[in-house]
Amino acid sequence: MSAPSDHPLETAILGGGCFWCLEAVFQELAAVRSVTSGYCGGNVAAPSYEAVCGGGTGHAEVVKIAFDPAALPFATLLDVFFAIHDPTTLNRQGNDVGTQYRSAIFCQSEAQRDAALAAAARAEAHWGRPVVTEIVGPVPAHPFWPAEDYHRDYFRLHGHQPYCAFVVAPKVVKARQAFAYLLAR
Repeated sequence: MSAPSDHPLETAILGGGCFWCLEAVFQELAAVRSVTSGYCGGNVAAPSYEAVCGGGTGHAEVVKIAFDPAALPFATLLDVFFAIHDPTTLNRQGNDVGTQYRSAIFCQSEAQRDAALAAAARAEAHWGRPVVTEIVGPVPAHPFWPAEDYHRDYFRLHGHQPYCAFVVAPKVVKARQAFAYLLAR
């Protein structure tokens, strides 16, 4: 993540499977100031990881991204998002299955909603299959709940663990190759 700029930051809340994967990729983008893993879209206040994984809260695992839209337009951020997960599988990313792993965009404004719909159409053309990403909002009715502290910087701190090595690392490598021009130097 890069140094602060004079531009006002924008917030994105995205769900694309396990939040560890999304966090690891978005932390590498130069215009991203912070990435926080958490939960959104459910019906329980302040859910725990265990409750969300149990599937009964309705939350998706998400990341909340603060970014500089002058350096990284929301549309480009969404192109990265759609490239690093499979938006054509309902409630599933690889072996992670359940509504908590759904593909979702929790729009913060009407402009984000418009950009999300356009990005989903681009992704559908790229994937050649229907995109099932849930596009919600604007989201005042869906608060973001930060995940427990042990989820922060998970890949950086635990990259040697099998899940990180076999699931997270390939997504990071793919993003580095496809979006090298967006990476922090």
